Amino acid sequence: QVQLVESGGGLVQPGGSLRLSCAASGFTLDYYAIGWFRQAPGKEREGVSCISRSAEITYIANSVKGRFTISRDSAKNTVYLQMNSLKPEDTAVYYCAAAGIVSMRKEQYDYWGQGTQVTVSS
Repeated sequence: QVQLVESGGGLVQPGGSLRLSCAASGFTLDYYAIGWFRQAPGKEREGVSCISRSAEITYIANSVKGRFTISRDSAKNTVYLQMNSLKPEDTAVYYCAAAGIVSMRKEQYDYWGQGTQVTVSS
């Protein structure tokens, strides 16, 4: 069984913070580049941030640059997305995914989690 599970979503006020987690089951996450994507209703799924297998390469979308940080913890087989200074336009379902090469293109990813809802509202 191969599975990715996101957690940490919820309701937060503008300017607040959340930390999303992506935990792997059935495989070692260190073997994969990991990407975070998000999708709002009626919109295309877009890349937010991704991290290479070695964690030496990261990409981040311009819309979240300076506010979001991606990291990984090998011991916990988990990748995190720290989200600070959240804005209403960050509201979306957030997905983590695993790929053989680091990329911001969703077509490159082989495994996907179920998604976690992030709502930024006052």
